[in-house]
Amino acid sequence: MIDQIRSLPSKAGIYQYLDASGRILYIGKAKNLAKRVKSYFNLTPALSPKSTLSLRIQKMLGETAGLHYIVVENEHDALILENSLIKQLKPKYNILLRDDKTYPYLYVDLDDPYPRFELTRKIIKGKSIRYFGPFSTGARDILDSLYELLTLVQKKSCLKGKKACLFHQMGQCLAPCEYPVPRERYMPMVEQGIEWIRDKRRLIEKLEEKMAFYAETLRFEEALVLRDRCERIGRSEFTSQIDLASRENYDVFAIETNESRGCIVRLFVREGRVVSGTHDFFHITPYFSADEAYERTLVGFYGTEKPPVVAPILTAHPFESSEWVAEHLSELFGKKALLDTPKRGVKKELIDLALANARELLRTPKPSKEALLDQLRELFALEIPPRRIEVFDNSHHGGTATVGAMVVYSGEGFDKSGYRTFHLEARDEYGQMREMLTRRIEGFSSNPPPDLWVIDGGETLRCLAEELLASFGVRLDVIAISKEKIDAKAHRAKGSARDILHGTAGLFRLETTDKRLQFIQMLRDEAHRSAITFHKKTKVRQDHSSKLLAVQGIGQAKLHKLIEYFGTFEAIAHSDFETLRELVGENDARTIQNHYAQTASK
Repeated sequence: MIDQIRSLPSKAGIYQYLDASGRILYIGKAKNLAKRVKSYFNLTPALSPKSTLSLRIQKMLGETAGLHYIVVENEHDALILENSLIKQLKPKYNILLRDDKTYPYLYVDLDDPYPRFELTRKIIKGKSIRYFGPFSTGARDILDSLYELLTLVQKKSCLKGKKACLFHQMGQCLAPCEYPVPRERYMPMVEQGIEWIRDKRRLIEKLEEKMAFYAETLRFEEALVLRDRCERIGRSEFTSQIDLASRENYDVFAIETNESRGCIVRLFVREGRVVSGTHDFFHITPYFSADEAYERTLVGFYGTEKPPVVAPILTAHPFESSEWVAEHLSELFGKKALLDTPKRGVKKELIDLALANARELLRTPKPSKEALLDQLRELFALEIPPRRIEVFDNSHHGGTATVGAMVVYSGEGFDKSGYRTFHLEARDEYGQMREMLTRRIEGFSSNPPPDLWVIDGGETLRCLAEELLASFGVRLDVIAISKEKIDAKAHRAKGSARDILHGTAGLFRLETTDKRLQFIQMLRDEAHRSAITFHKKTKVRQDHSSKLLAVQGIGQAKLHKLIEYFGTFEAIAHSDFETLRELVGENDARTIQNHYAQTASK
């Protein structure tokens, strides 16, 4: 490795330290690869870590047996590539933060004849658009409340019509589509909405007034809806007595840790007020680095697109790569990004507010579900508590309509937007799982891996998953669940199934009342339900195709031969004539191709 270090180029790029088995330990970036990597080592009399490095870095270098690097055009590209690869490969010594969400903004276009409030996650083009946020929670509730309390145009499509709709009859819209509504009458409501977004306590007061009206008129269901909405909006509010005495904007970031977990708090100051805040927890490991945590937080939060509101950035602590991050964000924003760690004044008060919220959040007991995830980590010796889990199962009927399904669990429950289904060609369960997992791994670049995989199957399939991940250089924990066998038959009765759990440390037979077992069974059952549902849909389509081909003289024996070879009717539809001719003869091959050509043209 010493010769490789000596010959490193003096160019920007990323470097990867690998252990003796080829697993990636750490991914870093550099403006100058040669200078950066050499700063870790003494090259004479023998290769060794420098004694001035932190114990964390010395331990990492003690495990390092190999080095890979990638040269890029500039520091900006290096930062983007580093962040992307850390998400994909989850190296042991990098900080593993949750994958950053894109938080929604509320916006209003004041140039519209009758402006409406909308939600967006991207910049909407327009000279007079005002943005509010971002919001981690409560954005939809705030939007719904504005339309509940103000007689604004309720839907975009309303202005396209010429007649008043149901909203006007319900007293929720002035119906400018049919009646003349002076803009001077309409705009004060828009300004009122803006004021309520900026001061959510006043919005909650108005909702409580309407809730009381609903209760007095015995409209209890509507009153309950508003009560729940008030609670959600209230939870999204970071209260502050800080007076900026100006209409300034700031994005504030603070990180606090205790012995087991860390908390990232983000506060967003718009026009002199703290309008929203978000937070996330992450697991603390012996390899934690606050410098890396701030860098990953900022790069992950702003992503690769210019945010709707560009504000000066305040961090609670200085961090090593702040200049590099500022250069990257300047390129992203199209203007100079301002990063500061204030020591006094009102900006320091904002930092103190963010830190106080982070400490308070760390003091609150973990929710029961989060505590359960911690227990899973301890039971299976996982790298981190599995906040995001992907679960895999497959389904077929006599070798036909073979499909797979992946369901996703996050801290808030099942994330159906992350569900995936797969048409599979392999004929055996092992091959089907290999095919499905390989396709998922190949998608890590666009959809980063979770914290844990759960496989519906035994130890053989769990080992298969680990081998596939290792072949792609990905660190990811894997467990499996296999059904209890009674009289050689799989037993899945709810509440009594004593399924077997498989982890790196061996087999686990937990009591049927054990919450950890029940949780994994719930994950498995959801994956099974998803796979069965998709299998039934696929089977219906295949049966339909089979009947249509049978009408045209393609018998069951030839259909079976085609399915055996291609796996799915979709693959048959896209097959070439020569392959079909070899399987079923020239006449039938032409019949099949004509059939699918006619189907596609309809």
